[in-house]
Amino acid sequence: MYDRYRDQAAFFVVYIREAHPSNAWQMAINVRQNVVYTDPKTSAERTAVAESCVRKLNIHIPALVDSVDDKIEAAYTGWPDRLYVIDAQGRVAYKSAPGPFGFKPKEMESVLSGLTAPFR
Repeated sequence: MYDRYRDQAAFFVVYIREAHPSNAWQMAINVRQNVVYTDPKTSAERTAVAESCVRKLNIHIPALVDSVDDKIEAAYTGWPDRLYVIDAQGRVAYKSAPGPFGFKPKEMESVLSGLTAPFR
């Protein structure tokens, strides 16, 4: 979807707080993928973890990092993950249910396609 629409819409991954920190709730898949981190306490630590995750998970979408006070996560209720489409007027055009079960890219693409249709 990113490759298909990136010339018509801005895409970002926003790294919020660590979902499965090693000092709280570790997942076996994190160990297998070598993305095991403690919960970052500073902005620099959070940025370093985000950069490592982007690199190790081969994410090509531009990434932003929430501050350690979790203001973006609180405003968008992003934990553990969500998909959003924000329209040209800054309004939420699509908000998925919480992931991982609410992570439904086809629903998001339907909204995105409708918003970008005039630009194709």
